[in-house]
Amino acid sequence: MMSPFLLSILVSSVLGLGLAIPSYTCIVMGNLDIIRKKGKLSPTDVIFLAKGIVNLLLQCVMSLQGMFFVLCPKTLYIIQVFVFVNTFINFLTYYSFWLTFWLSAHYCTTITNLSYGFFIWLKRIVSNYLSQLLFLTALGTIIVSVPAIWDVQAESPIHSSENSTEDSVTRYHSSLTYFVPTNTVGVILPFCLSLLCLVLTSSFLLRHVWRVKNNDSGSTRPNLQAHVTALRTIFFLLLMSTFFCISRILMFFRNPTKFIVIMLTVNLSLRLLSPSVEAAVIFQASNKLRRTILSRFWTRSQRNTET
Repeated sequence: MMSPFLLSILVSSVLGLGLAIPSYTCIVMGNLDIIRKKGKLSPTDVIFLAKGIVNLLLQCVMSLQGMFFVLCPKTLYIIQVFVFVNTFINFLTYYSFWLTFWLSAHYCTTITNLSYGFFIWLKRIVSNYLSQLLFLTALGTIIVSVPAIWDVQAESPIHSSENSTEDSVTRYHSSLTYFVPTNTVGVILPFCLSLLCLVLTSSFLLRHVWRVKNNDSGSTRPNLQAHVTALRTIFFLLLMSTFFCISRILMFFRNPTKFIVIMLTVNLSLRLLSPSVEAAVIFQASNKLRRTILSRFWTRSQRNTET
């Protein structure tokens, strides 16, 4: 009988993979259509395209890892498989966090128009050198992730609880001397910077709305729908990132209570689904992408009807 923990991991893995493949295929193909029609992408669309590719790969690897963990756990305890899977997942996760920050920084510098030198410099490089910036970010996350290959430690062999006659299984993990600094650079730093951008953008818009509301000049209130969509996008992306952070913290409990096990089950399930959920966040953030995808499907359906 499969335990609820393993069942939730299996269901989340299969569901996440089933949702991610069609969703991110539409996102990537939609952006390629925009490039073909207009010749270039806006900064947000460039980040969405990078997010789509990264999250699709991340969802595929995490779903396969979850399926193997439930159906064939010994495979994951082969040292070569463990090193490859964890290094690849770490790279994609760190890069996804930094993509969220660059999107947040773009929204923040575009909406707030802060006059500080740092924000002026940040707006200039995001606007003019975004592709190079994303390439350097990917290179940096690779450099941070690769040392995990040489930093694997083996735990003492354990026996399966289901059958004590089975061969012993050696489990592996990364040492704290590697885990703490890499997760600080790859997870905590971009998460905090994205949160700062969210706070700055929210406070700027609230002050702006308050000033317009109390303005006696009789000017009409501007349309802030695009700004609200940007804030909502950053908020949901950070919410998805929170599940990853919580699940990492809960996994450090060596003797978890029943409540901790339930929390870990919920968070791991949400973590497995988070790349697929981010596809919905990207769809709601880009009107251009939605129109391109809808027109593509409408044209295809019209052709099928005519034939």
